[in-house]
Amino acid sequence: MPGADPVNRVTIIPRGQALGVTYQRPEEDRYNYPEEYLWARIVGALGGRAAEEIIYGTRTTGAENDIDQATNLARKMITRWGMSDELDMVALAPRESDFLGGPLAGGERPYSEKTAREIDAEVRGIIRESHEEARRLLAEHRRELDMLARALLEHETLDEQEILAITGLTRAPRLEDARQQILRAAPDENRDR
Repeated sequence: MPGADPVNRVTIIPRGQALGVTYQRPEEDRYNYPEEYLWARIVGALGGRAAEEIIYGTRTTGAENDIDQATNLARKMITRWGMSDELDMVALAPRESDFLGGPLAGGERPYSEKTAREIDAEVRGIIRESHEEARRLLAEHRRELDMLARALLEHETLDEQEILAITGLTRAPRLEDARQQILRAAPDENRDR
């Protein structure tokens, strides 16, 4: 997915409550996150659940942490970063304390029940669209997904180069590169003038 952090390692060795983990690592430090990057992160987080549904035809509790991370990120997009066309650029949640793990300001939420329902609808929309995109991508690359699963059963842990070699896939383009490709592919409106 364009803009996603590259997969650094995948393992099926259980870690804590996770039965397997995909490690993604940014290529450079980031201090500002484009909306497309956040969407790519959510799609990636929901990949495990989508794979369960595609391969096993069911859902398990294994995706709990992924769903939690995706939901929290989607909620921040809506309530803190103004990434909603419906709710506009309004701060609807207080900043969080890096040290205390919760909101800096206590008390009640600064919006109505109607706005709370709109926030929930926006968050569900991001999660739903991202889940559908994860399913679409995995279905499109089902052959590569099966090859990766077989290799993981044999080796348990694979790094980025092994994953790319086994699947024959290439790294997803960086977000900036993907934008440039789209611009180059777009018809030049001024060409005929």
